[in-house]
Amino acid sequence: MRQVRERCVWSQRITHRDLVPYLIEESHEVIDAVESGTRDDLREELGDLLWQVLFHAAIAAQDPDDPFDIDDVSRTLTEKMVRRHPHVFAGEVAETPEQVLVHWNAAKAAEKRTRTSVLDGVPRGMPALALAQKITGRAAGAGVVVPRETAVTPASEEELGDALLALVATARAEGWDAERALRERLRMLEDEVRAAETPS
Repeated sequence: MRQVRERCVWSQRITHRDLVPYLIEESHEVIDAVESGTRDDLREELGDLLWQVLFHAAIAAQDPDDPFDIDDVSRTLTEKMVRRHPHVFAGEVAETPEQVLVHWNAAKAAEKRTRTSVLDGVPRGMPALALAQKITGRAAGAGVVVPRETAVTPASEEELGDALLALVATARAEGWDAERALRERLRMLEDEVRAAETPS
């Protein structure tokens, strides 16, 4: 990465902001490899995603005011994971996934004391359904419950939004992944379209 950054004229001009579309694309390619690819696909796509992390760290290392490099990124991550796993590194006990989550959330809350809303820190660039699922979870934590029932066919885009939000709340309550469900259903639809396009 260091050599590419120093010797490739295209790479020399790239900024963090320039890399965002590539980061999004590579992340989605990893998801595709997990959901419908081969082990070779997953290995390759994880490498491509890792390259994005290395690229961002190389750009950050050249910042004149506040430089950091991949070692700093790794150190920060290690410190965070140690803090968030006291049942692994500090003698706490967690015998169930729910108990692990208690430790994780307590450590995260201590790290994020400056946040004033349960919605702080939710990345707005997430896909809409994933964002809705995240926000309904945060809303429930704040005592705001999104209605789960939808008895009418939406008559407007606003009503459609209400119906989708209710479906996401249902998915969250059932422990389902709404985004994955939609992606998998879309893959089925793509297969149906391709089958229809194939001459008999």
